[in-house]
Amino acid sequence: MTDGYDHLVTSEDLAAEAAAKSGVAIRELHGMAEFRQALRLFDDIWHPDPGNVPVPLELMIAFAHAGGYVAGAYEDDVLVGASVGFLAAGRALHSHVTGAVIGRGVGYALKLHQRDWCLRRGLDRITWTYDPLVRRNARFNLAKLGARPEAYLESFYGAMADAINEGDDSDRLLAVWHLAGPPGGGPAAPEGVRLLDAAGGRPVVTGAAGPVVLVATPDDVETLRRADPGAAREWRLSMRRVLGGLLAGGARVTGFTEDGDYVVERG
Repeated sequence: MTDGYDHLVTSEDLAAEAAAKSGVAIRELHGMAEFRQALRLFDDIWHPDPGNVPVPLELMIAFAHAGGYVAGAYEDDVLVGASVGFLAAGRALHSHVTGAVIGRGVGYALKLHQRDWCLRRGLDRITWTYDPLVRRNARFNLAKLGARPEAYLESFYGAMADAINEGDDSDRLLAVWHLAGPPGGGPAAPEGVRLLDAAGGRPVVTGAAGPVVLVATPDDVETLRRADPGAAREWRLSMRRVLGGLLAGGARVTGFTEDGDYVVERG
């Protein structure tokens, strides 16, 4: 499937290259044994309460049977990444959960495989949600892939009982990845004034005005939740107020800087 920007480069080529670089083979999952492998992988990543798993085994089976996306990345016979998504309205796939070993490029390879899978089926968008406070995820989604947040979803999943999210509200950004152009785009230039800044590890709302504003993220909110839950809570409420308020008012997130700031253009 061509990508619409270079007839010599296909989405399949890009996916194969990314998989080769990360040392994995990616394929759709079939059969109970493979679905159970994915369930164990997600459990190893999130350590969820048994009643709050990222995706139940039965739903993985149902999504795969109904034509959804259930795929895994294998290093030899070991599953090191997996992704589960379902078809959504408007020629889109909603990627419900993706988990992979960190630092190997496996997550990127899975996303490019997912992209190729969608283009082959005439889908033009992939959507998913992520925590706006997790800087590495924001950088991956916006700068590495080229997705853009289009809505702020307050306490989207309710209370979540797992080792990563427990004790925090499940605010999420809805990321939308339009697939017609090439993936990526790189970090944005920090051209704007900071509306949400950081001082001593805590958030500071500056009240700055301007057509372009920057919204800071904490260095590592997952560590902060354990070390200083009060500070993590301040970040959550400040991000909800500032970035959530901007998006609700019609502003657009246009990029993410190397320093960990959302670049937001007011309408």
